[in-house]
Amino acid sequence: MMHNGTFVLALVGLMVLGACTAHQPPAAGENPLLAQWDTPFEAPPFDKIKPEHFEPAFEAAMAAHDAEVAKIASNPGPPSFANTVEALERSGQLLDRVRLVFINLNEADSSPELQALARKINPRLSAHEDGILMNAQLFQRIQKVWNERSTLGLTAEQKRLLEKQHREFVQGGAELDASSKAKLKKINEELSSLSTRFGENLLKEMNRIALLITDEKDLDGLPPSVRESAAALAKAQGHEGAWAFNLQRTSWTPFLQYSTRRDLRQKLYTAYTHLCANGGETDNRAVASRIASLRVERAHLLGYPTHAAYVLDGDTMAEKPKNVFDLLGKVWPASLAKAKAERDALQALANRMGDHIKLASWDWWYYAEKLRAEKYNFDENAVKPYLQLDRVRQAAFDVANKLWGITFTKRNDVPVYEPDVTAWEVKDADGSLLGLFYTDYFARESKRGGAWMDNYRQEWKENGREVRPIVVNVCNFARPAPGQPALLSLDEATTVFHEFGHALQGLLARGTYASLSGTNVARDFVEFPSQMMENWALDPEVLPTYALSYKTGEPIPAALIAKLQRARTFNQGFATTEYLAASYLDMDWHTLKTPGERDAGAFEAEAMRRIHLIPEIVERYRTPYFGHIFGGGYSAGYYSYIWAEVLVADGFDAFQKAGIFNKELAEKYRKNILEAGDSEPPMVLYERFRGAKPSIEPLLRRKGLE
Repeated sequence: MMHNGTFVLALVGLMVLGACTAHQPPAAGENPLLAQWDTPFEAPPFDKIKPEHFEPAFEAAMAAHDAEVAKIASNPGPPSFANTVEALERSGQLLDRVRLVFINLNEADSSPELQALARKINPRLSAHEDGILMNAQLFQRIQKVWNERSTLGLTAEQKRLLEKQHREFVQGGAELDASSKAKLKKINEELSSLSTRFGENLLKEMNRIALLITDEKDLDGLPPSVRESAAALAKAQGHEGAWAFNLQRTSWTPFLQYSTRRDLRQKLYTAYTHLCANGGETDNRAVASRIASLRVERAHLLGYPTHAAYVLDGDTMAEKPKNVFDLLGKVWPASLAKAKAERDALQALANRMGDHIKLASWDWWYYAEKLRAEKYNFDENAVKPYLQLDRVRQAAFDVANKLWGITFTKRNDVPVYEPDVTAWEVKDADGSLLGLFYTDYFARESKRGGAWMDNYRQEWKENGREVRPIVVNVCNFARPAPGQPALLSLDEATTVFHEFGHALQGLLARGTYASLSGTNVARDFVEFPSQMMENWALDPEVLPTYALSYKTGEPIPAALIAKLQRARTFNQGFATTEYLAASYLDMDWHTLKTPGERDAGAFEAEAMRRIHLIPEIVERYRTPYFGHIFGGGYSAGYYSYIWAEVLVADGFDAFQKAGIFNKELAEKYRKNILEAGDSEPPMVLYERFRGAKPSIEPLLRRKGLE
């Protein structure tokens, strides 16, 4: 996953928690957020930045931005691309710097002070953005440039910037009358507050202990690495000598895979599927319903029938809801049929084992692991001793080096925001600087759940000067016991490569404008480079180079790799079905045509009934903990992952035919996808890389869904 910034302000993923401690605001001259950063690569001076610096920095930065915008809007000269569109693009750099540091810290290393400030500052940032997008004088200038665009001799990138900027103003309410603008501002302010609250509730609930075990016999079936991580989590929360499991996927999934205690599996999984739905202050059901209702109101104000129509219009490959539903409809029947066959096979296995049960959702992981071992003689846990985090990360670096000559050098002189974080200087094959890259892999209470990439600084160019990016990858892997290596599951190893794919798109960016640079692309295109990079993680040519036993240093046996490859399509019916069910749920919430509060549980149950989801599978994210769409930037966009998978299956097929390290193809991919950002429509860029539009058949073959 990644957090995708857009023009003016990208208020994505501000997840907050807790209460504020009062501080005396620093004088402007003492505020490191407002000073020149005298650090290597002009990286954020994390060792100097304190929570109390942010509010005055935001106030100063918003005031500076307002002054810049006012100057552009009141320019007495005739509107031009340079003095209006480009000038607006270049404005707000101080605010962007403060905002990016704040968002990233509040997500990856939060505190009560930052969380309280997020609740306070989000509505103000929303109002600031509205003030720009609804500035009539400014929009008149943009509209004049837009009307004359065909006569201006603009480059493809300039046309793209103008198109994107004009659309954001129109969708931001620039063409509304005064009364409608006032309504839109009020809706946006409430949506900002509700989204923050949704994330705050989710962060609280995901980090709480859902299952605490004090008797070692209740750990039956759990591998040593899972026990050690659970013991470390229990100790960190004051329960030394016990074993704790929370509602982060890296904690509860291994328990469901290996625990022989069905009653405890049920308890833990039920806690997960009822996240933020137990009443009380962290219940997100009413919050989600209110968000969905307000989004309908906003869509109607702007002339769209639904929120999905508003979101998909113009800046996505899908373009309209019908195309999303068409894609889901092409994959769903085969996926559900495969899932039903898998369910029957798991029930048959349980019967053969003498377990007198009717398969339930909390049983799926356990029996799937048993069936995989029986069918392919493959135990995923057998691979884990070969997947050391440092080696997996280095393997991702090595793949980039083999493809493009890129190098990564650890820098101990760059300030970091947490001891777990490592800074890397990234250089191109010719020795030129590509950017600074932070890696932050271990879970902690101050970090929200999931895995993501983001920027502390975007790439852009002006007057021959190029600003190189600062990029971060954040994950939530279980911290190993003291003295033990950090070992990853197959999914976690793939996640390292996935987020690194996002990072490469940020680091290799070669755009002129920050808002079009790197990962600032259409939401249903942004997951293409990340999912593309996953292919190298478990490729038989790559895996043996880094999968070495942490005990002996011996490479992973060829026989184990062969088993892994044979088992690649195992359980794909389940994986695809739970994902697609969540995609349908997202689209159902956001194709509502009328506002109004709804019972979230009843709404969700009806949505799953319509697609005939089987009871043994729960959608990947239920409404109260669907942070992607209610607390982040993926509303009416969760389908993006399967859309990207269509591109990936087709795109990586080219590498498999030419050679996964084919230099010519790698350079074509780099130039047209990784460097290009949003400089042209994504399908134009894809066709330039691949030579044709993608088809869905490679995806179905890849998943074994034919």
